[in-house]
Amino acid sequence: MSLQHAARQALACLDLTSLNDADTPADIDALCRRAQSPHGSVAAVCVWPRFVAQARAALPTQIRVAAVANFPHGALALEPVLAEVQAIIDAGGDEIDVVLPYAALKAGQGNEVAEFLGEVRHASRPLTLKLIIESGELATPALIAKATRLGLVAGADFIKTSTGKSKVSATLVAAEVMLKEIAASGLHAAGFKASGGIRTVADAAPYLELAAQLLGPEQVTPHRFRFGASGLLNDIEAVLSGTTAAPTKAGY
Repeated sequence: MSLQHAARQALACLDLTSLNDADTPADIDALCRRAQSPHGSVAAVCVWPRFVAQARAALPTQIRVAAVANFPHGALALEPVLAEVQAIIDAGGDEIDVVLPYAALKAGQGNEVAEFLGEVRHASRPLTLKLIIESGELATPALIAKATRLGLVAGADFIKTSTGKSKVSATLVAAEVMLKEIAASGLHAAGFKASGGIRTVADAAPYLELAAQLLGPEQVTPHRFRFGASGLLNDIEAVLSGTTAAPTKAGY
């Protein structure tokens, strides 16, 4: 896969993200302007719930607005998450990226986690639900696979690697486990989202290739594949324009 081709795919599948604690309305205005690149629009912007209405008003309808819930710690307490979900719906959001209670899953509370996910899925319909399993914290292929299956059974539309806030974010090893579970499930055409630490087109290309291999090349579209990143767009634009990207601060 050429870098140019990878850059075009990555742009179309990008959830341009700002989830800094100090984000301001001015930051979100800038994010929404960046989402409308001269080379094409991103798939979505991803923000804190308090910025959903602002982002929706600033963006054309083809760019979706996503917001996070239960982020980043993934608690098992249901009521606060349902309140966040409702707030995102009321503000006009299109997608919800919710963190799976990964510590509870690691502690053997699989049934409780499954019940939690079922309630969140019910409350979030008809919005697109992306389940962040925090694969770096789950660590083992067995737990990563179990979390992916729980999400698929609950009806998640995407299974996502990471919050970008943990020590280990997206890895190709975790992505392969997740994509194989998605491909084998036969439940519904769920998608995959890689997030955390993907800052260049060269970083992104192996994930695109792996998804094409396991889901089929025709499935590597925004409907079944996303990247979550803040700095990746800089390198995408650099590749597509033939320039060198400016350094970016480390982040999501």
